[in-house]
Amino acid sequence: MADGKKKEVKKETGLGLTFKKEENFGEWYSEVVVNGEMIEYYDISGCYILRPWSMSIWETMQAFFDVEIKKMKIKNCYFPLFVSSSVLEKEKDHIEGFAPEVAWVTKSGKSDLEVPIAIRPTSETVMYPYFSKWIRGHRDLPLKLNQWCNVVRWEFSNPTPFIRSREFLWQEGHTAFATKQEADEEVLQILELYRRIYEEFLAIPVIKGKKSEMEKFAGGLYTTSVEAFIPNTGRGIQGATSHCLGQNFAKMFEINFENEKGEKGMAWQNSWAYSTRTIGVMVMVHGDDKGLVLPPKVASVQVIVVPVPYKNADTQGIFDACAATVDTLCEAGIRAEADSRENYSPGWKYSHWEMKGVPLRIEIGPKDLANNQVRAVRRDNAAKVDISRDSLMEKVKDMLDDIQRRLFDAAKQKRDACIQVVKTWDEFKEALSQRKMILAPWCDEEEVERDVKERTRGEMGAAKSLCSPFDQPELPEGINPLISCHGHLSHYWYRMLCFWKASKEMDLLGQELLDHQVPVQSSIFM
Repeated sequence: MADGKKKEVKKETGLGLTFKKEENFGEWYSEVVVNGEMIEYYDISGCYILRPWSMSIWETMQAFFDVEIKKMKIKNCYFPLFVSSSVLEKEKDHIEGFAPEVAWVTKSGKSDLEVPIAIRPTSETVMYPYFSKWIRGHRDLPLKLNQWCNVVRWEFSNPTPFIRSREFLWQEGHTAFATKQEADEEVLQILELYRRIYEEFLAIPVIKGKKSEMEKFAGGLYTTSVEAFIPNTGRGIQGATSHCLGQNFAKMFEINFENEKGEKGMAWQNSWAYSTRTIGVMVMVHGDDKGLVLPPKVASVQVIVVPVPYKNADTQGIFDACAATVDTLCEAGIRAEADSRENYSPGWKYSHWEMKGVPLRIEIGPKDLANNQVRAVRRDNAAKVDISRDSLMEKVKDMLDDIQRRLFDAAKQKRDACIQVVKTWDEFKEALSQRKMILAPWCDEEEVERDVKERTRGEMGAAKSLCSPFDQPELPEGINPLISCHGHLSHYWYRMLCFWKASKEMDLLGQELLDHQVPVQSSIFM
């Protein structure tokens, strides 16, 4: 506690955001991730320092996912960061999909390398030569591996922290099976885990579905995904993907096996991944004009306890009560800390922890000390309630559960309000102009998808398919598609998610930012 010396107490917060979320989303986002101590800008554009506040969120998701995949008998491994050009270029469609983003090592010291070495953009071509070596017979299957690592994807403009960076963290799973049925089953099992990460941990509603042929993973058989939506921008974000690669890579890399009958066969393969993009989506969906809003399940500090001593109050008693409160909550499994810094005023601390998005703040002042209570303040809605210290654990647990639930419900309500069902091309264009998420009939033909892009191209951008939702509404018999499908009737509903094209701006640090307010619009069938 205080040693009797008078200390300067900082009262002005200086923590407020300059930009409003509704008015300038790109600048607001950049401010929030920096002021909320999620990232720091690095001196190489598109690369960011992940500070402990964001790494703890990643570790929470990692801990959940790692346990779940181990239940599925998937084992962790690690493959090198580097890949030779000959191996990378072995699968033509695959490398064409990634070629613009591949970074190459061309020098060692001052000497040029005889053969340039690529830095992995993904690890299919890194791992599969060794799948071929390790798989010989049916007893070697299934082979199910996962690695937690970083990847580099270099060639792009307008990097955005978490959402679009040149280096990012992810997990990538790579599995091989004897039958397509086994591969198909795993694709959906993994996709469900991704849904749980978003909905149960990050409190973000997502749509599970299948990508079109034009939008699937390069070289794969089919791609499934979970898709999130940012109502403020009308922009969709691919949350995570689970691919069935079929036998294409097995053919390229000779991943063959002998079955129980002595017959030769090729393995069926999957790959699947989610990345630190999840954190950026969380910030975009839940953050407000005061800063971050963290769902309790992923917050490294779920409760911050702030002493509020007044003049002539029992200051030591208040600080002791704060420490005891933290001990009580931690013993109950709640992640709690006390902010006992003496050179900051309570008001400064309130703003600081609101900016960092801590779900619940507990204040203890002279009145609370006298009444054996605490005051709890929620981050999501600023509601205040006095709680007896005798029922503290139960009440705080209930409040944290309620915050988690209400964040999801609020996000889902906003997302659903942006969904519009259309049945005619005129309705489609009108919804597109309003940045809606559009559910529209489509015959699932590539030529039609290209036609939609062309017919919507121009000042407002171009429509782009995202996924066909697994949860399909009933389609009235004989309904016509939005545009000609060469006589075929629509048999899928596709959501179209309208997003705004990014433009380049520079902040005070010289970093490129996204400005989602520029009216160049693109859309996504879902």
